Amino acid sequence: MAKSKTTRVKSKTVDTTIVANKRARHDYYITDTYEAGVALQGWEVKSLRMKSVQLADSYVLLKDGEAFLLGCHVTPLNTANTHVIADPDRTKKLLLKAKELAKLIAAVQQKGHTCVATKLYWKGHLIKVQIALAKGKQDHDKRAAQKDQEWAVDKQRIVRHANR
Repeated sequence: MAKSKTTRVKSKTVDTTIVANKRARHDYYITDTYEAGVALQGWEVKSLRMKSVQLADSYVLLKDGEAFLLGCHVTPLNTANTHVIADPDRTKKLLLKAKELAKLIAAVQQKGHTCVATKLYWKGHLIKVQIALAKGKQDHDKRAAQKDQEWAVDKQRIVRHANR
């Protein structure tokens, strides 16, 4: 009689996120999100593999029917090629479909709306950026959101201790 072994199946969900902009969710109400490609140089891709990038103060500029990512700081590696002049704060062009770009431009025309980068991630062998249409929060809105978040954590803690 053969005994059957129970084996655990590991989930194959690999986190492909390079960097997330947590500050954007704190400072803005996120309404819509879009996925865009990024035009990068070789040294930037190598730096992104090492996750040496900051997305905190970045935003999307819509100009002349094109989208650009500003404020994204990619730190060059020490092993970068010597004949390439690395500009860490280079403006990166975003690759969007024409319909998505038209929607973003129309939405940003409204008062109080802006476009921010929320996440940089791998999709296969390509690097994508998640951009979000956002509306700014007031200070009292930020405090209320933080209070709600703290209450949710406390509520989970209470339920966990009650079930023991």
